[in-house]
Amino acid sequence: MKDIFEWLAKNPFMLLFVTVGLAVWVGKFSVKGYGLGMVAAAIVVGCAMSTWASLYGVKLELNNFAKSLFYYLFMYGVGLRVGPSFVNSLKGDGLKFTFLALLSSLMGLALCVIGARWLDLPMGAAGGLVAGSQTMSAAIGSAEQAVEQGAVQLASGTTPEQVSAMIALSYGISYIWGTVGIILICKYLPRWWGIDARAAAIQYEKENGVRNVDDAGLTGYRPFAARAYKLENREWAGKSIQDFRNKYPEYRVLNVRRGEDLLGADPDVRLQANDIIALAGTRGDMTQHMGALGPEIDDARTLNVPLAQAEILMTNKEAVGRELGSFSRGELAGQVQVTRIERAGQPIPVGTGTKLQRLDVMFVAGLTDAVKRAGEILGRIATPNTSTDLLTLSVGMILGLLIGAISFPAFGASVGLGNAGGLLVSGVIVSSLQSRLRFFGNTPNAARNILEDLGLVVFVCIVGINAGNSLLSQLTGALALKIFLVGFVACTIPPFIVWALGYHVFKINPAVLMGGVAGARSHSGPCREAAKEINSSVPWIGFPVGYAVSGILLTIFGYFAMVLAAR
Repeated sequence: MKDIFEWLAKNPFMLLFVTVGLAVWVGKFSVKGYGLGMVAAAIVVGCAMSTWASLYGVKLELNNFAKSLFYYLFMYGVGLRVGPSFVNSLKGDGLKFTFLALLSSLMGLALCVIGARWLDLPMGAAGGLVAGSQTMSAAIGSAEQAVEQGAVQLASGTTPEQVSAMIALSYGISYIWGTVGIILICKYLPRWWGIDARAAAIQYEKENGVRNVDDAGLTGYRPFAARAYKLENREWAGKSIQDFRNKYPEYRVLNVRRGEDLLGADPDVRLQANDIIALAGTRGDMTQHMGALGPEIDDARTLNVPLAQAEILMTNKEAVGRELGSFSRGELAGQVQVTRIERAGQPIPVGTGTKLQRLDVMFVAGLTDAVKRAGEILGRIATPNTSTDLLTLSVGMILGLLIGAISFPAFGASVGLGNAGGLLVSGVIVSSLQSRLRFFGNTPNAARNILEDLGLVVFVCIVGINAGNSLLSQLTGALALKIFLVGFVACTIPPFIVWALGYHVFKINPAVLMGGVAGARSHSGPCREAAKEINSSVPWIGFPVGYAVSGILLTIFGYFAMVLAAR
């Protein structure tokens, strides 16, 4: 093995991607649905390889420039993802979930700092505890930034490598309960409170007509339908298309065929006996008035009407705040189908009672002219683009680095967001502007995912590799126990406080609040398990706002944990 480690030490690129590959592979393993995941596996694999190599006298180490570069790309990608929803969360009903996420994040930070100082844990432990107990791996980077930028002064005899190793060690120990604990808490909080969350979910579904976004697989149900009928009902012979629409506004006449001629769907066209008429509408409406014109027939030529699909960004003030069901009898009735709505980049359950929020993205399909009209009514159509605006990416990175250079005196030192925090803020600014203007800064989801996934896993792998060299010299049983206890407390207490306030003070539906608790920890796993526990997608309604807010706060709190614990 010594020869292999020596070869890896001389080939840093090979070392990096061997570690990344192993981390991805190890992260896929799970026991009863619980696993480390790619990022946590990266710190374990990196530390393990470096520690193993040190036993042979081989030092594995990677360049800090590469570590910082990938972390900065990751932070900018996070800002791009949460930007629109973060800004939008600071008003309306989102304020409740914003407050809960803020409270949860602050409590997690406070408990980690207090525990680290009370138990006199080594420098670096507080930052790692925030990252692990709050399951926010990105906080590792902001914790390291505090050391690299001189926000904390190292004690005599302490090296940056030792601090980095302690951050990694604390993260690894506290991450285990941080992940499993929050999942169990979110699943069983209602039961411990004596509440039937499943009944609450059913009530919410009935009141708001919510559909389940977790229904998997290909289904034969299609809420939007287009059918052809032969006109045999004499009541409509001689009447115009507009007359028919006046009586049945829920339908859209797509086309009329008379003999071999296609007459289109002009409102002034008068119907005649034996005309073939193509109608569009919801499946329920089609069934309710079956036979209004005559028997249904299979006529491909009449039904050969072009359809379109689009992503519509909600920006029009007149549409924001309206329930989706309020459009069911408007001019778009029977012409377009809402296939999905995303909020904060997450699909939410959709029903007639779903209230539309600014910057929601609505995915629709239907008649070409109706889809275009829907874009005008709701906001603007966002044309999908697979190219990335690298100029805006560069400007955004420069802006973030400039913001990060701003500092102010506090806690006896010069404190600021740092490069990573500045890039996070820059990403929020750029994505918020791009979501409104749409003519610049295009970053497709696939490109953004590369920034986030590759950026974070490479960064964490490098942290693990560089930390492993001095890990054995610091690890003791007593230290590991102290770190675990602080992490246990910091993970467990905040969700109970958030739940109590959300249920008793804000009167949030328990099923929705389950997702709110998960969102306050910026962790989708607990929300997914909560949805499975009550067999409903309602928890996802409370998830997006807290997810966006806590994602930003917990990321930068690694920095502040280091500063506060050092005083």
